[in-house]
Amino acid sequence: MTDKSTATSRKGMVVAPHWQASEAGADVLKRGGNAIEAVIAAGAALSVLYPHFCGLGGDAVWMIGDASGKVSCLLGIGQAAEAAGAADIHEIPVRGPASTLTTACLVDSWQRLIDLSSSHWGGREKLGSLLEPAIALAHEGFDVSPSQRFWFDFRAGERETWPGFVPLFVGQGIQRQPELARTLEAIAREGARTFYEGELAARIVRGLTDAGSPLTSADLAATQARFAEPASLDYRGVTLFAPPPPTQGTTTLGIMGVLGHHPMPDKDPASAGYYHFLVEAVKQAFLDRHRLGDPDFGDVGPMAAMLDPARLAVKASAIDVGKAMDWPHVYRHGDTSFLAAVDAEGRSACVLQSIYFDWGSGVVAGDTGILWQNRGAAFSLDPQSPNRLAPGKRPFYTLNPGLALKDGRPHLVYGTQGADGQPQTLSLLLSLLIDHGLDPAEALARPRFLLGKTFSDSRDSLKLEENAGEAVFTALQALGHTVSPIGALSPLGGQAGVIRIDDDGTMHGAHDPRSDGGAIAL
Repeated sequence: MTDKSTATSRKGMVVAPHWQASEAGADVLKRGGNAIEAVIAAGAALSVLYPHFCGLGGDAVWMIGDASGKVSCLLGIGQAAEAAGAADIHEIPVRGPASTLTTACLVDSWQRLIDLSSSHWGGREKLGSLLEPAIALAHEGFDVSPSQRFWFDFRAGERETWPGFVPLFVGQGIQRQPELARTLEAIAREGARTFYEGELAARIVRGLTDAGSPLTSADLAATQARFAEPASLDYRGVTLFAPPPPTQGTTTLGIMGVLGHHPMPDKDPASAGYYHFLVEAVKQAFLDRHRLGDPDFGDVGPMAAMLDPARLAVKASAIDVGKAMDWPHVYRHGDTSFLAAVDAEGRSACVLQSIYFDWGSGVVAGDTGILWQNRGAAFSLDPQSPNRLAPGKRPFYTLNPGLALKDGRPHLVYGTQGADGQPQTLSLLLSLLIDHGLDPAEALARPRFLLGKTFSDSRDSLKLEENAGEAVFTALQALGHTVSPIGALSPLGGQAGVIRIDDDGTMHGAHDPRSDGGAIAL
């Protein structure tokens, strides 16, 4: 069964923000592949279909769960160039060659997970076969998505200055990427490490160097995805798992931990009081984000302390039911893409892959067709920050896909695009799914909020989709929130995906109506 946004099945399911990516993943499941293999195929296709949000020049954060409830995390996060250092940089640019401060780890993460699939899940797919749909799309072309068209037009005043960008990308009609197709063919033929140590790596570095990037061959060769112990938290009998620092996964769990001290099921999810509690819980959890950084470079603070129930109870008690807390904190931009799959054996895989801002750094690496990320813009130059820029360091990461277990068995697979909006959207979705029993499609269609500054509104306001209703806006303003309406199903609300696995094994999945995606069930 195929549907634009939602699906139900017991045999397997794929959700992605573009329907052709969903189809690439579903084809893998149909031929007997597993969830990891399906998401790699879908993600590779999406790297072609969604060049404005993700690609080979970016990173990926993965959550993997087997049918027994064992959950693991893979951090495919590139590190800062050895030539990068806060002493030499007085301002971190957000676009252009100087913003290409970190390597790209998506491709290495593919191989690490294929190895896991083969050794633990009986996987038989090779990387080359999983890349075939992406190669075909890059060669033959595809209709430009509404999402790509929006972000292409939005950057009309900037894109002319981005090295190598203008000849490759279009805002309407058919998008073809022959240079990227040849790059994908090289990876399929020679293996993932050619991206980091082979002939392809040499071409990548040559292109980046010619553009003015500080990245070197040694930087690429040192890039490796790594497995990490996920963070976890119990929420009303459901165990939520999230990636650890340097991601903001603990922030999402912190929001849910604060909400867990309040009877959210007693609140009407369409009411101003419901949104008020969610927003105030977000604020309480966001107060800890300054503590996040690469744990390899100093004291980030133990996850257990950040998620200690007593500490979260104190934060919950600080919420004033009748008044909004002032919020002057800086908003981080960023755009990502979420994909997920569950196979017939109940095994699940999900990933957020990203080039950070829409269109990343804007820099194309020579003749490779690879648009490079600007993830280094997430670093701080504050010498006291755990996230201060340093050679070889991984930046603070907004990506935080999630898995949840119920009674020790897989129950939810979820994630969203949207940088700082990710924990906010996830907290709303998880509450709607767990507290109120909405199915994935219903939860994804509900009005969303976004706290903080954005590219289109520099005020520290609470953005709320206008279909929440005039009464909700009025009541939130009376509570002290500065509320700004945004359109229903606004791109600012993120692009999320959810798969729910019921006790009888039935899967219910949907991708965001704000995206070009689909859920495909076998």
